[in-house]
Amino acid sequence: MKITRVETIPFAIPYTHPLRFASGEQHVAEHVLVRVHAEDGVVGTAEAPPRPYTYGETQDSVRAVVEKVFAPQVVGLDLLDREKVHARLNRTVANPAAKAAVDMALWDAIGQTLGQPVTKLLGGYTDRMRVSHMVGFDEPQKAVDVVAEFMQRYGITTYKVKVGRRPYRLDVAVVRALREHFGDAIELYVDGNRGWTASEAARALREMDDLDLTLAEELNPADDVLGRRWLVERTAIPFVADESVPGPAEVVRELLGGSATAISIKTARTGFTYSQRVHFLCESLGVENVMGNQIDGQVGTLCSVTFGAAYRGTSARAGELSNFLDMADDLLAEPLQIVDGELHVRDVPGTGVLIDEEKLTRYRTDR
Repeated sequence: MKITRVETIPFAIPYTHPLRFASGEQHVAEHVLVRVHAEDGVVGTAEAPPRPYTYGETQDSVRAVVEKVFAPQVVGLDLLDREKVHARLNRTVANPAAKAAVDMALWDAIGQTLGQPVTKLLGGYTDRMRVSHMVGFDEPQKAVDVVAEFMQRYGITTYKVKVGRRPYRLDVAVVRALREHFGDAIELYVDGNRGWTASEAARALREMDDLDLTLAEELNPADDVLGRRWLVERTAIPFVADESVPGPAEVVRELLGGSATAISIKTARTGFTYSQRVHFLCESLGVENVMGNQIDGQVGTLCSVTFGAAYRGTSARAGELSNFLDMADDLLAEPLQIVDGELHVRDVPGTGVLIDEEKLTRYRTDR
């Protein structure tokens, strides 16, 4: 089965409210749908969510690199020539979301061709994951209201709180309000998106020491090499590297350098192929994973749970699988449903992505 075409379709769907965090702010999901066409009409589909404030990619740059650079190099290859595909993609540096979308669309096409769910081709450990929801910058009472709503409507009991504002006590107050209101009924962890200095993060963690946080993610920049190591050495909970580890080499560097003790895996950044390599590295080193989210839509979220459910290690913690709930609409013909705090994979060949073509026509921006 040969790859015959690689297609990109830009689309834009507004969020129901602005998503605010230390490294940026999102009002509209300006993403790219990537389709890998193969012989016999098989089409694999994935989503690329560009994040210019994190990886430097934009909607236009994703389209350009996929159509003008990647497509000419992979058209004509066999679907199963994954290593050859990545050798050619990696002739171009960076562009993680673009490469990841091509990879996941390729796997989707492979699963359809073989008649097998991709999650089983990857590992097939379980058919579901517990869900973690992101709580953005807000006032304490509003954050409490958000969590109360999501607990009642979706049964979600794990929450990642965005921190990184100054003064740091703004965020400490939010986390404290959540713990005091909900007690042990919820799991809480924090993500700073590199917003604080090492000393600010240390003070914030000290003031939250009694709040039973389970993870702390990217509280200060990994580029502050000594400050980051100093902070991690003094942190009693797992310190998660996320945007500082866009690939396996950076994972090794941060773990062995003492700048992280846990790793976030995002299929939107490393696809399925390189997410496998990151997970296996972590498994070999005894390092925990959390399945992260790049503010994916439902297509990207379905890919995340497809990978996360495939392995014992990636399914052990709640995955960040609910950001699509903040979008005004989406593209899947059969929308995702979070029930009792869990999201299931789809037991169909491929990843289960089936696009509502009417909605795609409505939201695409190239016509």
